[in-house]
Amino acid sequence: VQLVESGGGLVQTGGSLRLSCAASGSIFRFNAMGWYRQAPGKQRELVAGFTRGGITNYADSVKGRFTISRDNAKNTVYLQMNSLKPEDTAVYYCNAKLTGDYRVPLDYWGQGTQVTVSS
Repeated sequence: VQLVESGGGLVQTGGSLRLSCAASGSIFRFNAMGWYRQAPGKQRELVAGFTRGGITNYADSVKGRFTISRDNAKNTVYLQMNSLKPEDTAVYYCNAKLTGDYRVPLDYWGQGTQVTVSS
């Protein structure tokens, strides 16, 4: 499984960015997919995600500003980020979850894309 993120960059406060995560192969096979972020000196945290069953969740800090979506035909997941704040500055990672042999959970990560919001 390969996940390739794109779309990060530098934006001013209040601006928007759209991140993309292109997966190798169908995204239908994943139990869940999502976007995480990690700021310097902080733990990686879930930003937004969805399950195969259609449940979507967002971190409280991004509700109403960020939207996760997917294009099944393109095997791509997006994160639309609006009204960006300096505290959104972080490396953003795409994540996909599978269940392997013997029901072992498997996590796959992209290489990360930097998002910097200037004040």
